Amino acid sequence: MVSMVYCRLIEQHNIGWFKCCIADESALRRVAIPSGCKKGLELGERTNMAVSMKNLDPAFQGAGQKAYPHANSSGTEIWRIENFCPVPVPKSSHGKFCTGDSYVILKTTALKTGALHHDIHYWLGKDTSQDEAGTAAIKTIELDAALGGRAVQYREVQGHETEKFLSHFKPCIIPVEGGVASGFKHTEAEEHQTRLFVCKGKHVVHVKEVPFARSSLNHEDIFILDTKSKIYQFNGSNSCIQERAKALEVVQFSLLSRRRMLEGLSLLTADDGKLMADADTGEFWGFFGGFAPLPKKSASDEPKRNYAAPPKLYRVDKGERTIIEADTWTRDLLDTYYCYILDCGSEVFVWMGRNTSLDQRKAASSAVDELLNSEDRPRTHVIRVIEGFETVAFRSKFNSWPQSNNNVAVTEDGRGKVAALLKRQGINVKGLLKAETPKEEPQPHIDCTGNLQVWRVEGQEKILLSSSDLSKFYSGDCYIFQYSYAGDEKEEQLIGTWIGKLSVEDDRISAVSQATKMARFYEGSEPIQFFAIFQIFIVFKGGLSSAYKNYLAEKELPDDTYKDEALALFRVQGSGPENMQSIQVEPVASSLNSSYCYILHSGPTVFTWSGNLTTPEAQELVERQLDLIKPNAQSKLLKEGAESEQFWDLLGGKSEYPSQKLTREAESDPHLFSCTLTKGDLKVTEVYNFDQDDLMTEDIFILDCHADVYVWVGQQVDTKNKLNALSIAEFVVTTQQKFLERDYLHEKLSLQAPVYIVMEGGEPPFFTRFFSWDSSKSAMHGNSFQRKFTILKNGGAPVLDKPKRRTPVSYGGRSAAPEKSQRPRSMSSSPDRARVRGRSPAFNALAATFENANARNMSTPPPVVRKVYPKSVTPDSGKSGPRSSSIAALSSSFEKVPPARQFVIPRSNKASPETPKPKPEPLSRQNSVDPSPKSKPEPIQEDVKENEAEDEEGLTLYPYERLKTTSTDPVSDIDVTKRETYLSSGEFREKFGMSKGTFYKLPKWKQNKLKMSLHLF
Repeated sequence: MVSMVYCRLIEQHNIGWFKCCIADESALRRVAIPSGCKKGLELGERTNMAVSMKNLDPAFQGAGQKAYPHANSSGTEIWRIENFCPVPVPKSSHGKFCTGDSYVILKTTALKTGALHHDIHYWLGKDTSQDEAGTAAIKTIELDAALGGRAVQYREVQGHETEKFLSHFKPCIIPVEGGVASGFKHTEAEEHQTRLFVCKGKHVVHVKEVPFARSSLNHEDIFILDTKSKIYQFNGSNSCIQERAKALEVVQFSLLSRRRMLEGLSLLTADDGKLMADADTGEFWGFFGGFAPLPKKSASDEPKRNYAAPPKLYRVDKGERTIIEADTWTRDLLDTYYCYILDCGSEVFVWMGRNTSLDQRKAASSAVDELLNSEDRPRTHVIRVIEGFETVAFRSKFNSWPQSNNNVAVTEDGRGKVAALLKRQGINVKGLLKAETPKEEPQPHIDCTGNLQVWRVEGQEKILLSSSDLSKFYSGDCYIFQYSYAGDEKEEQLIGTWIGKLSVEDDRISAVSQATKMARFYEGSEPIQFFAIFQIFIVFKGGLSSAYKNYLAEKELPDDTYKDEALALFRVQGSGPENMQSIQVEPVASSLNSSYCYILHSGPTVFTWSGNLTTPEAQELVERQLDLIKPNAQSKLLKEGAESEQFWDLLGGKSEYPSQKLTREAESDPHLFSCTLTKGDLKVTEVYNFDQDDLMTEDIFILDCHADVYVWVGQQVDTKNKLNALSIAEFVVTTQQKFLERDYLHEKLSLQAPVYIVMEGGEPPFFTRFFSWDSSKSAMHGNSFQRKFTILKNGGAPVLDKPKRRTPVSYGGRSAAPEKSQRPRSMSSSPDRARVRGRSPAFNALAATFENANARNMSTPPPVVRKVYPKSVTPDSGKSGPRSSSIAALSSSFEKVPPARQFVIPRSNKASPETPKPKPEPLSRQNSVDPSPKSKPEPIQEDVKENEAEDEEGLTLYPYERLKTTSTDPVSDIDVTKRETYLSSGEFREKFGMSKGTFYKLPKWKQNKLKMSLHLF
């Protein structure tokens, strides 16, 4: 028969526990394990987590087997306890709970790893019986065991539910009186009764019905008065804007929908303190017999019980609690064969060892109930965790906890090893690898056809890089980059800093101070977006800044800054021509890696080395990068294992080197945190099952994806807090302990994780991809309550208070680059829309600071002066978005660009010779010194006639025999990445069978294929 077995592969194959189905369990026991050797498989105790399928409650059959994305309500399954048995609740009744019943709720989500994550809650109505509550607790344990024993289990008491539970039923739950035991069946009353509800909460809403009386009202909360023809929202004078906005969601999605949007039903708001002067407020008070002052404290407020007491740790053995005395709590106190109770006052944790039986776990649950009942603490939260799957909140209670991967979910590599081992023993491993997910190439989620400018930090100044040096960085320097690209409806900007590993503190401080409110990247931790906008990226050793040179002189250190003729070794990496990098490493054999290709040069000697694990595509990147690093040199191709003595001599001799590919931090499932910064103290609250509506314009939020950190700043955040935005991000990243004390994400964030500052209204696509995004919502004016009230009054559609911005128009030429770029549009966010890599009005507004006024393209609008962080609620003040305001402020501090030479044939693909045209347009280049008047740009020629000249003016032409890569008499001083441009139009047509104009309309990959066939690539 097929059995469910839990095994663990240990020591050198230590991948944690895993679950597999085998046809014959005895076959697993017959696995040969040498005596005294721990390498092999351990069979977990059968009672560990598994529940025999014949003993599984039929209502739980198939539960939790479907994967759902985060915040998808479809992943919720609910059972109600009826006659001590779980009975499935239809989806149409999800969110409707009866006060006299107990429920079991299962939430299943699919993680990025491909594994399923389960959260189990059991909800106890205020009138439920003790027997039903006990049954719900026991059934929760059984359900968890059937799912593999990895779920976190939560005890929820009516009126005191956790935020995670309420997030499954946004915007709220409103329990109804009655239950199964009383034979209650909910039906709509024929005559509507006026009801009063109190709403509390900024992120999720606790809704409670209170007596319809003046004494129920207070100044602190929000109240909803549901009458026959109108619904009133009463906002206490001391309530916050965010709570008022959340209460509107309750009105919209619960009360209005429950009454099926009755004909003529209207929504009115009454603000505490407006007395009778306001018509709506006066009408509201009329239901209470007229206005009268409210008491400071409502009679309906429940007394808060103080459960504060020193935490206590108990071990449960045969249902009996034994307190554990210890000076400090460490992980070693917990034995895998026992269950433990950690009493923290307001919440109680139950830790269940991996090798405990089902009966032991049930006994521990009963022991917790006995503890709470004996101390009259019925509302205390109870969280049950399994060994190996502890929550951050639980682990943070211990002074010492191993930093190894506590998530024992099986990795793809581990599954493969286990499957191979079992298969050799003749065991059926079908289905063991089902949870594997194919590895996908990360996408940049940004338009890669925009304009790019880069400055090197030099003290308190910035030096603009020329087009040929645009992608050449030094590890000892810091840089500021500005990337302008077309968004869906407007021009978007990405400004940030790049900090080299060897850069000195003075340069880092200067770089950060000059671009404080944008992105920050460290060498070696760059995100995919950074490489995508640069496309070609080279990092040299050493540095050029004065601060770096002075540091070396003070420390008497040698200056190993890259020199063209010196010994140098480069590791080539990337995914393709649109994303390739060369990183200079130490010129020693241990720097090699079998998964990469390398360029080694010393004087005129050049080698390219390909590891055995590299692909033909990677080897192609080497040739492309060689054209940039040593453009006119002839290289010797070497394969791993067939190196020459000269190669090893240059590297100082042979030595061991790795073969595993380097990987950056993987992106994890996102977590959203609401942040408040008070007197330097950062307080965070996690927002579960988040969506766009959770981003309140008055707040600052942190979206933590582990590999990247986003700080979202609302438009209504006051200026002082906005200026501290990046400090919050640094606070989260660099002061890890404080973040952990808030009980979230015990994940060891890298101190150099990429940090993005995202301003409301200018959210880039690589941020909005985590939400179901509606850009019209972030474009609205007003505070959160005003926006949601406008949407609600408008029938659910956002109303914009400002005119829709036009898509920016290009103005004939890219800054510091030829007029029409050959960069592909394959990664463009809108591939169906043609993009011209020219300057837009917004880009020119920024660039105007750097240009000579006499050399400016007169077709470019003058820069617009805008206020930083406008506190706007009016249409006029909203005309300039927060992103453009920040850029204008940043540009005002940058220096003007000194005159530079005209680049005719730059070395970089970024500034490669442009497609020849019959009548080339005049370029508006940042580095141009041509003061001649600009002629009106002519339309792009779509086709070239047979006898029409199409050779670029000023470009020397060469015969095909000298241009091809196999030529015995090669041409020097050309851009080898654009050999075909040096052919005459006649010879070009003869070789390619088409005109140059037609050729450059082909996709980049097709151009490269044709060039390779003609030895021009």
